[in-house]
Amino acid sequence: MKKLSLLILALLVNLSFAYAQEFARVRDNDKFGFIDKSGAMVITSQFDKAGNFSEGHAAAFKDKKWGFIDTSGKWVIQPSYDKVKAFNSGYALVLKDDQWNYIDTSGNILNTPVQEKFYDFNERGIAFYRIGKKIGLMNTNAKVILEPTYDVIKPFVDGHARVRNGDMWGMIDLTGKVTIPVEYSKLSDYRTKAIWAAKGESYGVLVNGKFEIVASASKIWDFTNESDLTYARKGKKVGFINAKGEWVIEPTFDKARAFKNGLAPVAKEKSWGYINEQGAEVVGFNYRDAEIFADNGLAPVKEKKLWGFIDSTGKMVIPAQYNITAGGLSLFSKNNIKGFHNGMARVRYKKTWGFITEDGQPLGGKWYQNAENFSE
Repeated sequence: MKKLSLLILALLVNLSFAYAQEFARVRDNDKFGFIDKSGAMVITSQFDKAGNFSEGHAAAFKDKKWGFIDTSGKWVIQPSYDKVKAFNSGYALVLKDDQWNYIDTSGNILNTPVQEKFYDFNERGIAFYRIGKKIGLMNTNAKVILEPTYDVIKPFVDGHARVRNGDMWGMIDLTGKVTIPVEYSKLSDYRTKAIWAAKGESYGVLVNGKFEIVASASKIWDFTNESDLTYARKGKKVGFINAKGEWVIEPTFDKARAFKNGLAPVAKEKSWGYINEQGAEVVGFNYRDAEIFADNGLAPVKEKKLWGFIDSTGKMVIPAQYNITAGGLSLFSKNNIKGFHNGMARVRYKKTWGFITEDGQPLGGKWYQNAENFSE
């Protein structure tokens, strides 16, 4: 019994490790392959088209058809589809003979109540489905969670989704229960810190379910988990408010971005610098553009036409010689990150793409025609 338990534990550890592997899609010599986080080419560049890895599978294109490969590069679903989307919660959308279907990782079709447009499952195993002009929710057992009720349902964020009927917005949870009444002209995505909303021309935040107007605000940006403050506009200037809707940093800036590691990039006229949560200038207004800090304490800043990376004192630790424009090659690219993430930053160097490490060196000493962020 002890040996059996150890064997099961080993298998679970190996399975967990397999799914924890992250690969980046790269294009080299007009073919797509994948590298690991050491920069080693783990799946040779051999595909005319490919998607990023999701749940251990990546879409790949061969002989004018799409299929799926695993992390070893082997075909697990043979290329037989006209179009495909990434796996989520064990299912992927595929198009064959002008018909969309959900398939599992063995290629089996899931029978669903969907009659019209198909939507991806999310990481919680929920997908939208439409009947006529209304949208509802179903799960991966093809069971209805919410009958088609709304004109629009936006993607779930932390278990909550914005919904719209007519011109009014509200919010539901994963069971379809209304958590914010459908009575706002604008509404932010769900945030644990606070949610902003608008009624007509009045902008405010929801505090214990009550709409609290932010004085003279004409726009509010979403809160993040990194700070108790978010930026908001009054007239033509931008400042910062707290979760109670109070102005904490007066609107004196032309542009701003979110706080991270206690600092936020802000602009005066055409120059960017950084302030702390008390509104004090920490890094001078020396840059043409600036992005938020990463967990490693480095932030991308633009000098003239190119980007480098500074630390929290404003010291340039990686020279400004890169482009960092987020974006992808296909429908598979989403949520691309500007700056460092897990110790690497996706950058463009001259006419090539790749990753640099925190010491400014190219990952694996290699540059590519293009490169996408790591996924698993």
